[in-house]
Amino acid sequence: MEALYKKLDEVYEEIVSIRRHLHQYPELSFQEVETPKYIAAFHEELGNEVHTGVGGRGVVAYLKGGKPGPTVALRADFDALPIQEENDVPYASNIPGVMHACGHDGHTASLLGLAKALKEIKQELPGTIVFIHQHAEEKPPGGAIAMIEDGCLEGVDVVFGTHLASVAPVGCIGYRVGPAMAAADTFEIRIQGQGGHGAQPHMAKDSIVAGAQIVMALQQIVSRKVNPLEPAVVTIGSFDAKNAPNIIADKVVLEGTVRTFNEEVRTLIQKEIEEIVSGVCKASDMTYEFIYHKGYPALVNHQVEMDFIKELAGEVPGVEMIVEQPAQMGGEDFAYYLQHVKGAFFITGAELKGREQTYPHHHPKFDIDERGLLIAAKVLGKAAVTYLFENQTSKPTEAVR
Repeated sequence: MEALYKKLDEVYEEIVSIRRHLHQYPELSFQEVETPKYIAAFHEELGNEVHTGVGGRGVVAYLKGGKPGPTVALRADFDALPIQEENDVPYASNIPGVMHACGHDGHTASLLGLAKALKEIKQELPGTIVFIHQHAEEKPPGGAIAMIEDGCLEGVDVVFGTHLASVAPVGCIGYRVGPAMAAADTFEIRIQGQGGHGAQPHMAKDSIVAGAQIVMALQQIVSRKVNPLEPAVVTIGSFDAKNAPNIIADKVVLEGTVRTFNEEVRTLIQKEIEEIVSGVCKASDMTYEFIYHKGYPALVNHQVEMDFIKELAGEVPGVEMIVEQPAQMGGEDFAYYLQHVKGAFFITGAELKGREQTYPHHHPKFDIDERGLLIAAKVLGKAAVTYLFENQTSKPTEAVR
């Protein structure tokens, strides 16, 4: 393992350079063109077998060890967000209105640097390492499910992934067994009333009033319909009538999100939202359309694999603390991988100190301490190599796909 750490230390500056290059040229979900080309070319130069266009725009590379053994998958996402960057740094985004504001550039750089370091010990490895470079994590239906359907997990025994965290200190590894991130759904409610003059409400059917009643009634779902021991969120994020102040709106559109961990609670909330909408609209003599979009499922880490990460992380240079994380209501489509094979998803601290404040993910001033990239690569590398050696007699290596 010391040889791997040493090589990663040697390629650290290249990892940083890759991250800054990707940061300057971000691409939105399902619009990634140059990023997958860059990733594929990097792996090809290393001599890895590379598949492009996986699930649409994903890239999968295979490093086959010199001895038979199991197969470990490591995943990094590479899409950006529709945000105008506000950081005054040399590597700021060159694409107006698009920014790597969630650290996916860092995820990709860490995995590419790790691939380069692992090449040096390739012949010693008993098994195969699969590098899953995923597009479109930020936008449902996401890239993971399409890549899985296209075969990226075929023959894989275990999958690991990490997310750089701008709000966790460098040297921190965060873990959680079981449900760690929520199922993330969205919905639209379209209410059709009857427009009219603002001074003559008795001659109209006010869709805004009905919408307001719905917003208030929805607040009772979590507090009165869901078991208080089950975390859940129902949020209305948009209320749009596109109207003038002296007109009673004939229609209004509400949009919101639902976050849950329990699948039964998820189904219950969807049902309860529509019942409220139906009841209010019926009482108001209006019609409605209810559209519910199921997003990513809850991310549930496997016990054995999460314990495996927790135990080995403490031996990795640069790791100073290992902390149990609270469950988060944010969504992450790594959840799909964990529905198909055992594995774990953990947090790597990358808080950038020395600024007026720490900016969270999806903020226009989001940035990271790039030392976190090296720690992420070392933990993923140790996890992959350790798993291969500890399980080398369990399964012969299949031919590289």
